[in-house]
Amino acid sequence: MKIQKGNWFGLLVLALILVGCQDSVTSESDAKSSNEQANSESNEEDTEIKVTIEGLADHYHTGSAVQLTATTSEPVNHPHWHWFTLDPDAQDWEIVEGQSTENYVAEASMDGLQIKVVLYDDKHEVLAESTPITITIDDHGHGHNEASQKIYEGYFEDSQIKDRALSDWEGDWQSVYPYLQDGTLDEVFAHKAEEDNSKSAEEYKAYYDIGYQTDVERIVIDGDNVSFYRNGKEYTGKFKYDGYEILEYEAGNRGVRYIFKHEEGVEGVPTYIQFSDHSIYPTDSYHFHLYWGDDRQALLEEMENWPTYYPSDLDGEGIVSEMLAH
Repeated sequence: MKIQKGNWFGLLVLALILVGCQDSVTSESDAKSSNEQANSESNEEDTEIKVTIEGLADHYHTGSAVQLTATTSEPVNHPHWHWFTLDPDAQDWEIVEGQSTENYVAEASMDGLQIKVVLYDDKHEVLAESTPITITIDDHGHGHNEASQKIYEGYFEDSQIKDRALSDWEGDWQSVYPYLQDGTLDEVFAHKAEEDNSKSAEEYKAYYDIGYQTDVERIVIDGDNVSFYRNGKEYTGKFKYDGYEILEYEAGNRGVRYIFKHEEGVEGVPTYIQFSDHSIYPTDSYHFHLYWGDDRQALLEEMENWPTYYPSDLDGEGIVSEMLAH
């Protein structure tokens, strides 16, 4: 077959155009693939792993357990952990020996101790570091100080007693009676039986069942206002200080009742409330026994029923921890 010169030239040009188009498509495809890979790598680099420490309590008692857990914002294969502490007066962080998992367990022994956790990869290069948390130890004035411990147990001089303001009990408080009813406090009663075998755990529970019993599930104290929550209803009245009374107990120790009086006659609000929290001078209360009614003297003679209140932000476990510490 004979091809004319003009046709041959046209075919050559067409072939060149087709090859160019194919190369262009391949280049665009390769560029797109490269861009996607680069974007993927960039996204991986932009994914920042964050480490958070969970389990920190509001405060601890000296000797109580500190249990913390490190969590990550993204899954990490084969994580390697190190925990570090910084003493209040120190400048350099120290690694905690024997703590190489996401869990940290230690004994509370230093107020103001800072703790952080660092996450490493397989090459032991840092992947992420937590924000430091601070351990607060508060023994509520009766932990390891002999004088304050004696006061807590009811041994003190009259000269040590000072007036107190209602603000010492300010806050949102919950009754512990529901925790007795649902069995949460059984651990506490078992512990008491171990320390003093004059009663069994069951007998301690029966004793405290009488003491804690109340239908006022919550009390909120704000300024001079005291709100009682009974069966879902709120009863609020203003109270003013009405002095204190010293009580002598059969065991030989003593107690102080701080008394406040309501004079407005609001329905559902008692005339008198009397606080007992084992303290005898101005200090923030961390739990208290409360007596209320319209007869001041009759309340002072009440020794069997002493509804007890702890901060409302504590759960059952937190209340058990507080009770075991005292």
